[in-house]
Amino acid sequence: MSDSPVLFHTLPAANGMQLGVATLNSEKTLNALSKEMVQLLGRQLQAWDEDESVAMVVLQAAGEKAFCAGGDLQNLYASMREHHASDKKDDLLGNAYALDFFEQEYRLDYQIHTYRKPILCWGHGIVMGGGIGLMAGASHRVVTEKSRLAMPEIAIGLFPDVGGTWFLNRMPGKLGLFLALTGANINASDAVFVKLADLQLPHESKAELLARLQACEWSKQAENNHLRLSHILHEQQRNANVVISAGPLRLHFDHINQLCSAADLSTIISNICQLDASVVNDDAWLQKAIASLQKGSPTSAWLAHALQERGKHLSLAEIFRMELVAALACAQGHDFAEGIRALIIDKDQKPQWLPGSLVALQPQDGELYFARLWAAEQHPLRDLGASENIQKRAA
Repeated sequence: MSDSPVLFHTLPAANGMQLGVATLNSEKTLNALSKEMVQLLGRQLQAWDEDESVAMVVLQAAGEKAFCAGGDLQNLYASMREHHASDKKDDLLGNAYALDFFEQEYRLDYQIHTYRKPILCWGHGIVMGGGIGLMAGASHRVVTEKSRLAMPEIAIGLFPDVGGTWFLNRMPGKLGLFLALTGANINASDAVFVKLADLQLPHESKAELLARLQACEWSKQAENNHLRLSHILHEQQRNANVVISAGPLRLHFDHINQLCSAADLSTIISNICQLDASVVNDDAWLQKAIASLQKGSPTSAWLAHALQERGKHLSLAEIFRMELVAALACAQGHDFAEGIRALIIDKDQKPQWLPGSLVALQPQDGELYFARLWAAEQHPLRDLGASENIQKRAA
């Protein structure tokens, strides 16, 4: 097998059309998304979009453990350490690597969200952080019995980025805020419930599905192929007799919605952390969610809430532009590097957050995450949504 971190090949279909297959190929790192992987995926997706013989794209991963466990934090950590020790430590634009990484990652995520042709994402195993960024925008998203999804950035001093402000805000009730604050894992059925996935299939049925996709006579029209893929997937699910039972997030929906509907963040956090023992006892999922919130970065909790509040009525392109500024502020600040150190580098699991509590967070501390770093026409992601804006003006 090639050493390339992403493998690409095509499969022939029945009528001379092709299926493009992209495979994340960094099994040892649970397919953590590196800058090289982002660049390779972006270029190949563009090439397949321009190739009329390619009807659709399959996005999958090597190994049985993970589709993608998140972004490549090692190189980001090294860049932050270097930036913090430099004479540009107070400059949000002083970390060129972080700017380049986040810009390219968000650009790829947006490319997937707005891709003309169908993208089938096979989200088997662990799908976290940057992995959800890849999966969330795919037109057809499959989870399996082994899928576990999460946005656990509160544990490393970041926030649910990669468009998290967009898709978390569009979940039922206040579930998106709860997931952002707790980093809770969800299973396949809950992933479908909160609209991070479209349907659940047994992982063992993947080979059969690919064979059916190859046997299909695809169209030159992308919209027709979207419908054909949807039909095949739903038929596959019916044939597999998939039994879907409610996951913990759905079972606790009413309670979570009530807890997270308070007017201010401090009350919301207090509500979650002081859940009645009769609810929490013998519920390992809730216990773990509460513990993650209690151990997580107060700044991350504040920022996740602030982004969702500000992003309620923004377009997807505007969300990515807002998140890029917030990500650079995290990279320039203390908690992101400290969270990676405690979790991945030293592995002592004892991050020292600054500030150490939500009440100690000063208003001026929060302003940094929404700073105006560029004029609108100079923003690195200024072109996102340009075609949408043109269409709106034409209408």
